[in-house]
Amino acid sequence: MAYTLGLTPDGQSRRVGPQHCVTRVELSITAFNLLDRDVASKSDPFCVLFQEVDGNWVELGRTETAVNNLNPVFGVKFHVDYHFEEIQKLRFAMFDEDKCATQLYEHDFLGEFICTLGVIVSNKKLHRPLILANGKPAGKGSITITAQELSDNRIITLTLSGRKLDKKDFFGKSDPYLEFHKQGEDGKWMLVHRTEVSGIWKLADLCRNLTVSFHTFFLFFCSCLPSSSQVEFDCINPKKQKKKKNYKNSGVIIVKSCKVGIDFTASNGNPREPSSLHYINPLGSNEYLSAILAVGQIIQDYDTDKMFPALGFGAQLPPDWKVSHEFAINFNPTNPFCSGVEGIAQAYSACLPHIRFYGPTNFAPIINHVARFAAQALQQEKAAQYFTLLIITDGVISDMDETRDAIVQASKLPMSIIIIGVGNADFAAMEFLDGDASVLRSSEGEEAVRDIVQFVPFRDFRNAPKETLAKSVLAELPQQVTQYFKQRNLPPANSAPK
Repeated sequence: MAYTLGLTPDGQSRRVGPQHCVTRVELSITAFNLLDRDVASKSDPFCVLFQEVDGNWVELGRTETAVNNLNPVFGVKFHVDYHFEEIQKLRFAMFDEDKCATQLYEHDFLGEFICTLGVIVSNKKLHRPLILANGKPAGKGSITITAQELSDNRIITLTLSGRKLDKKDFFGKSDPYLEFHKQGEDGKWMLVHRTEVSGIWKLADLCRNLTVSFHTFFLFFCSCLPSSSQVEFDCINPKKQKKKKNYKNSGVIIVKSCKVGIDFTASNGNPREPSSLHYINPLGSNEYLSAILAVGQIIQDYDTDKMFPALGFGAQLPPDWKVSHEFAINFNPTNPFCSGVEGIAQAYSACLPHIRFYGPTNFAPIINHVARFAAQALQQEKAAQYFTLLIITDGVISDMDETRDAIVQASKLPMSIIIIGVGNADFAAMEFLDGDASVLRSSEGEEAVRDIVQFVPFRDFRNAPKETLAKSVLAELPQQVTQYFKQRNLPPANSAPK
């Protein structure tokens, strides 16, 4: 058998000191096909964000109201601190504004969507149907939530005004406002901020790379705003520019001031503190290392060459500090193999001082990584290889849907997964993946063809004899291997075909 070890270097945020286990996330909301609750016009929707705290829903914020709009793109964003190792349950509720109402429940309810912040961050862009209070669909209504990490902490305060702007109203002056857009990772422009109707605007807390849409007709791009006292930009109407040969502009936008500041915030995650499960202990031990040595000594006896590819996930790596969910802990991607359990322990201890703990805790990438090798074994006539992925983790899983999908697909391959939980976290999600209580299903409802996951909480066996831990770790593996052979009607290696 071939074993692969996966480590999560993103320790629990509540346990460790200032580093990178919390990040600020911006949530952008759009909705489609909302219910029409008004008689003489369309609904005037707004979105309210709640977070579950001690079993109660606490309001975090509200968007602006989109007047007469069943497909609103809200300009107001929700800013939330994302704690990688905590379950943060969010509720997005849509209401049709009733100007006479004083309480939230007096507004017409248009539907809601409930999920964890980890699911949103893992997907980056999540599109889901809205549900009514009775559990039925809110018509064809749906919500799209886009998450973006606020890694750039620079704060910009802009004071802008317009001059000689095109007149758009027949019986009076135009009612101008500004829309700020920024480009997402998918290349599409996303609304950042919409000002009030005015001729002079003052804005703060904006990113530096923006497209500004003036009254939705005029566009200009300011990719690197200078810090001078005043800068003017032509306001261009693309339609007029195509029609008129001598077209100059449709007015001028004046940036009167631009102040740039730097905001330094401390998040918690320091492996140099004794409270961390990844503590860089001068005496050479921590919870992760104990689990590696204890479990590794059990499984290495079942590997022929004692060479283990050891991978990590959930950390930022030098030199560019990009987050990775499948990196070699020996920093050799072409040869991630470690010699025996001692080699794994040495590589783990050596990499700790050189990485930044980050997150979130995503299992799917590393499961799919091993599954690709297991899929290659299907090309062989005999069952020459069976792969076992050992995951050691202390956190709450962030990509549950993707992980369920990955496990269901891996259940068709010569592969098993052993999850070792370290620390005192709530491992209910790991128990769910274990599939002992019920058959694991993908996010689309597909059943796993066999149970391939075994979860073991290390805290229950930390001081137990090696034989007791081994019995728990290997409890289901022989049956899983045998079941795979029978389902595929494959003869074991080195045996004559029947």
